[in-house]
Amino acid sequence: MGGLNLEVFKFGMYVLFPIGTMYYFGTNLDSRFTVSEFWPKPENANRVPTERDEIHSELARLRARRLLKRDQRLAQEEANGKAQAPEES
Repeated sequence: MGGLNLEVFKFGMYVLFPIGTMYYFGTNLDSRFTVSEFWPKPENANRVPTERDEIHSELARLRARRLLKRDQRLAQEEANGKAQAPEES
């Protein structure tokens, strides 16, 4: 295959391959290649607060969570410090 025949063949492949692929798979790709319940539902997803009151309540929640974790960490460090102190004496 040389010369003009090769060019006609390449052109045919470039044009017919995508058309053949689209014909084979069809137009209903969403129904054929989807995973059911892949994306989270809007009520289960995170939502960025936009109102002033929502922002303040979210900041208060984050602050309380941070302080709780800090208190737990300090209590654990204190317990670990007391457990190691008698061993050193």
